[in-house]
Amino acid sequence: MKRHGVIEQQSSRATVKKGAILSILFFCCTVALLLYCFNDAHAIEIKKQTLPNGLTVLHAERHNLPIVMLTILIKASPLNEPADKAGIAYLTAKMLAEGTQKRKASEISEEIEFVGASLYASTSSDYTTISLSVLKKDIEKGFEIFSDVLQNPSFPEEEINRRKEIIKGSLRQSEEDPSFVASKAFIKEVFDEHPYGRLVNGSIESIDNIKRDDIARFYHEHYLPENAILSVVGDLTSEELVALIERYMGQWKAKNRSQKSENRSQIEKKHKDKKVVIIDKNITQANIILGHRGIARDNPDYYAVSVMNYILGGGGFASRLMKVVRDEMGLTYSIYSSFSGNKEPGQFEVKVQTKNESAGIVIKEILKQINKIKTETVTDLELKDAKAYLTGSFPRRLETSRRIADFLAAVQFYNLGDDYIERYPDYINRVTKEDVLRVAKKYLNPENYVLVIVGNQKKIDLSHFQSSKNIY
Repeated sequence: MKRHGVIEQQSSRATVKKGAILSILFFCCTVALLLYCFNDAHAIEIKKQTLPNGLTVLHAERHNLPIVMLTILIKASPLNEPADKAGIAYLTAKMLAEGTQKRKASEISEEIEFVGASLYASTSSDYTTISLSVLKKDIEKGFEIFSDVLQNPSFPEEEINRRKEIIKGSLRQSEEDPSFVASKAFIKEVFDEHPYGRLVNGSIESIDNIKRDDIARFYHEHYLPENAILSVVGDLTSEELVALIERYMGQWKAKNRSQKSENRSQIEKKHKDKKVVIIDKNITQANIILGHRGIARDNPDYYAVSVMNYILGGGGFASRLMKVVRDEMGLTYSIYSSFSGNKEPGQFEVKVQTKNESAGIVIKEILKQINKIKTETVTDLELKDAKAYLTGSFPRRLETSRRIADFLAAVQFYNLGDDYIERYPDYINRVTKEDVLRVAKKYLNPENYVLVIVGNQKKIDLSHFQSSKNIY
């Protein structure tokens, strides 16, 4: 950003210097925490409290480096928005740093840059997060800016229009990506009118429907302390954190409004038939997604499903799908399966790219492998390797302060338990071969599914498959 005058030039040099220092510190922090987490992954001491205004605060002290990471999770997402204004949760989050009652967007950016901090907001299918990383010596300034954008956004009309154009431009550009087109069509068919069936950042039409009053109303309805979880990790004592919260967030008042609960019965309905969607594009590689509705994150079978999915297609080169379709058949570079464990039941999907001419063969093999894991017990070695990977890779979720802060907030949001970090290995290790077979039978459906293919329709042969409804 261009500055004028001697003071601004000095500020710019200071910014560069502080930015370089912060980059070095973050690198060191990553290495140090990586080693720490692998040596003692379950030694994170978390202090939890609920403030009088309803705000849940999670705190983990880390004094090895002078860095503090803040993540506040707001229960505001597509689950809370009307279909004709899809993307309002995303747009609201992006507007927080575009101006407050006492700062312009440029001033927020310059102040954050000057102290070498980073401030960003993101929205997922279930919630929104606003995060700040800052050096300990600048925590007062960082916390003050963080609380200002959180509590006092002004939503300037000019900035709203600018941001809307950015979002619409991104959506138009994404339509050129076959994998994006496939994913968009897949969630639409799987979830129908449920919010999970829409893009988090909305559509061009729905973004145009959103006005400033809509954003302000959405903010005032959902950005409340009783609707939030604050996670703080780093070089900060409990006493220091309490003082900062009292000073900068003490005026954030609760409204005691009741949460709107979503009806989960609709999303849990099973597909009653196959549905094939072919989107014709003149490309050499067919982008394929096959799947159906899955499970929620709080489902007790989540851990058995995780083990089962690792063996089927979630385990990279160790998975059955990769070994057969890539290694033995040579029909793809990569193929994987996944279950999205959201607040409400998400999706199960298998994704793969292959030549148009081999699409039918690959789909047939996917269904064959799904049927196999539903009818045959996995081997002892497969079970052992899946458990070893899932428990062994767990510490990587906690290798930086940023990951820890985000992780703790999500654990609290999904009500996984205050002792989740300690208990996770046991959850995985208790899974048996019989559990894997049981959840495969229960949650995999090779008969009724959604199949989306983006590719050259003339070259795709699906003669092996029957479907009650086809969309071209």
